[in-house]
Amino acid sequence: MSDVAAVRNDIVTDEMSRLSELIWADWIWFPEGHGWADLKDHDDKVFPKMQDLWATVPIAVCFLILRQIFEKTVAVPLASLLGVSDKQRVCAPSNPPLESYFCSTSKHPTQSSIESLSKQTGCSVRQVQRWFRQRRNQDRPCKLTKFREASWRFTFYLGAFFAGLAVLIDKPWFYDMKQMWEDFPKMPLLPSQYWYYMMELGFYLSLLFSVASDVKRKDFKEQIVHHVATIVLISFSWLVNYIRAGTLIMLVHDASDYLMESAKMFNYAGWRKTCNLIFTVFAAVFIITRLVILPFWIMYTTWVYPLTLYPAFFGFYFFNGLLVVLLILHIFWAALIMRMVIKFLPGNDIVEDERSDKEETESEEEDNGREWREKSKNGHMQNGHTPLNNNHRKRY
Repeated sequence: MSDVAAVRNDIVTDEMSRLSELIWADWIWFPEGHGWADLKDHDDKVFPKMQDLWATVPIAVCFLILRQIFEKTVAVPLASLLGVSDKQRVCAPSNPPLESYFCSTSKHPTQSSIESLSKQTGCSVRQVQRWFRQRRNQDRPCKLTKFREASWRFTFYLGAFFAGLAVLIDKPWFYDMKQMWEDFPKMPLLPSQYWYYMMELGFYLSLLFSVASDVKRKDFKEQIVHHVATIVLISFSWLVNYIRAGTLIMLVHDASDYLMESAKMFNYAGWRKTCNLIFTVFAAVFIITRLVILPFWIMYTTWVYPLTLYPAFFGFYFFNGLLVVLLILHIFWAALIMRMVIKFLPGNDIVEDERSDKEETESEEEDNGREWREKSKNGHMQNGHTPLNNNHRKRY
């Protein structure tokens, strides 16, 4: 039996080895005539290696710890200085049947469910509606929580943007992007590039680790896709030495992110004019960098220009495919941004984050209840039942 097991293990090992050789074959990831051998250190020249990426895991953990320290020692005092304050929330009174329904069935009950719960608990329909509104508001993050999160991201993105400028400002491919392919893939790794990559990748890993505890927004799924695509893109560009292109892409993304986070900080502080001004600048920078520079300069140099130098290969399509995913997300966010800009341009209202879940108010509940009663009086019925109360919709 031991001999049979040994033979099976040898067969499995051989199959895994063949599979690994196939996955990492030179012709898949590099243009013809190049391969992994080009990335071996020689003559005091250092090249990126797969094992380098493991350093980003402890860096991500350090970011998570540093974030907790930053939010308590910097963000909270800053919020107090800017006048960030929360309304006193009324907690929903203890009601086990309603709590059970809220936790196990739905946070936004239909009108028929509200009437059923009213009979079950002996409360009026209005009292049940108010209880669910108060209970939902309890779960919503307060302004201080949002401010702390925004201030942490603002600090990193601002630092990362200027760090990226410092890394790229004296590099020829910053001005002539075609030079990012000069002597590819045999470009040696610079220490500044190493640390820029490790910090960026470590930060995005920390965002992925903390996504469950961060403020949930309307574009939660898109944020997950963005974080994963960004992590894969940065990691892949490191492995195959697309580092020159990678640094340019990271800089383009950091150019507008810190503006958005600062606009949100002033939004939470109630500084209307400052928020609107910064958000307008952010919208312009976002569109220029992500919908103009990224597709028409950088992606042109990663998609069209390389075909004049090398025949297409799988790694070429994989890298540009990830860029297309990010571009689609940018178009989605650009639409949200333009909606917000259009909202405050005619007047002087404060910019509201389209992705955030706003706290419900008593007046909203009254408007929804009045709308339902008017429809009921006019005989508008759905399948023999009273129509659903609009109160079940989330407000953004």
